[in-house]
Formats: sequence, structure tokens, C-alpha cells
Amino acid sequence: MTTATLSRWDRFRDSFFWYSFKRDKVAIASFLVLMLMVFAAVFAPLLAPTDPYDLTQIDIMNSELPPVGLSGSDAAFPLGTDAQGRDLLSTILYGTRVSLMIGFGAVVLQAALGILFGLLAGYLGGRVDAILMRIADVQLSFSTLMVAIIVGAVVKATFGSLMFGEIAIYMLIFIIGVSEWPQIARTVRASVLAEKKKEYVDAAKVMGFGTPRIMFRHILPNTLSPIFVIATVQIANAIISEAALSFLGLGMPETQPSLGSLIKSGFDYIQSGSWWITLIPGLVLVVLVLVINLLGDWLRDVMNPRLYKG
Repeated sequence: MTTATLSRWDRFRDSFFWYSFKRDKVAIASFLVLMLMVFAAVFAPLLAPTDPYDLTQIDIMNSELPPVGLSGSDAAFPLGTDAQGRDLLSTILYGTRVSLMIGFGAVVLQAALGILFGLLAGYLGGRVDAILMRIADVQLSFSTLMVAIIVGAVVKATFGSLMFGEIAIYMLIFIIGVSEWPQIARTVRASVLAEKKKEYVDAAKVMGFGTPRIMFRHILPNTLSPIFVIATVQIANAIISEAALSFLGLGMPETQPSLGSLIKSGFDYIQSGSWWITLIPGLVLVVLVLVINLLGDWLRDVMNPRLYKG
């Protein structure tokens, strides 16, 4: 490594952030589990025994096989198979990748909108602030699921199920991202209202810097701490929203597995004894959301010294 790289690593190693992380066993365990799940999802094509998108690798005669260890299981399918004969381990790996893509994509979109509108409302104030915050109030009066159900139903009725399946992932990112931006916008606005009264902002104005430069290069970096915390928690919320919509039939189709669509596909088979089709993806979803929320809680405490007790 170069001297500059070593210097950055030394600063990070000596920072309070690293000190608090290595002393928090829950944060370490959550981070390791999350990284393991992200790694498995990213490299799903290499790790999965079969490709659930390849119909030539699916045999309907292998449908509803139980996990290894139960009567009637097949060693070729460690976690069993679903009603379509797909290997459940493979569909979970691919499904986790889809759920993470939707979660991260939706948070990037809502962060971009929230930061932009929050900066404009907080820095410009006046009529711009009033209009943007009223829009945010109206947006908050509708839940994410309500907006997604309405938009999803309209898109599905307009373009048909086939077209809906092709654009489902992009539609979910858009719906969840647009529905949740007011929370970030309000947080950024509150931080900007405090920051714009400080001397460095006055100095930037005296030096003749333009409004965009002051907002994005001077004020924004000092408002990022709460955004990181909110974004971490919102990733988990976005994944849950995708699972709920898929379970209602307005998210990912069963032919494109996500954790939500996998849970939905096996729900009708619980009474027949094929509980693993729903239970195993459900446990993966619970663990994924749990570790993200635990990391979000730790990040919130570390970035707020009044709360941190490590």
C-alpha cells in the first residue's frame, strides 16, 4: 500500500468510529452477517447450485422436496425445492440479491430527493420552504404501501402482467424511493437551518461563492451524519416494503424470485405440509432486516455522543 493509503488507514484505525465498533460485539456480529449475505447475493450465479431463471434446469417432478434431514429429501437440494421444482437455496441466493438491489436502489433515490429538497427548503427558506414542506406533509399522509398498491395496480392493469414483470424491479425502486423522501428532507432541512447561521457560511458568502456551491460543498458535508443513520434504517424498511408488496402480488413476480415473492409462492402450501417454502425465506428476510436495523441503531448511538454508552 502507498503512504497515503497507510495514512488514511491509520487515521481510521485511531478514530472513535473504529474504537466504538471493535468494542461493540453486536455491531461486529451484525456487520459480519450482513457482509456474508451481501457476498452470497452478489456472487449468487457462482454459489447457487442451479439457475432459477433457466427453465432447462427446473424439473417439476422435483417439486416440494423437503430439506435434507427430512423424509423424502434429496441431497442435491439442501434446503428442499419449491412448488415449481426450483432449488430453494438457489432461489434464496438470487432472491436476496433482488431484495438488496431494491433496498439500496430505493434508498439512493429517496436520499437524492430528500437531500436536494431539504437543502433548498432549509437554505432558501420563505416560499420555497413552505411549498416543499407542504408537499412533504401531503406525501407523508400516504403510506408507502398505499402508494405502491395504487401505482402497482394501475401499471399492472395498463401494461399487463408480462410487461409488469419486466419492469417490476425498477417500479418498486421508484415507488419506494419516491414515497419515503420526506423523512430525509425534513432531517436535512433541520440541519441546514442550524448550519446556515454559522460563520463559515457567512465567510463563503463574503468570498462571493454562489448558492449551489455553498449548499453542496460547504453545508451538505456537515449534515451527512443523520442521513447515514436514516439511510441505514430505510434500507431495511425498503426491503420489508418490497416483501409486503410481493406478498400482495404487486411486487416481484414468482418467476423473478425475491424474498417477498418466495414467501408468497409457498404460503398456499403451508397447510399441505410444505412449510419450508415459506419459512426458510422468511427467516432469511428476518435475519437480513434485523442485522441492518442493529447496525443502524449502533450507528445512531455512535454519531450522537449523548446516546453512546460504549
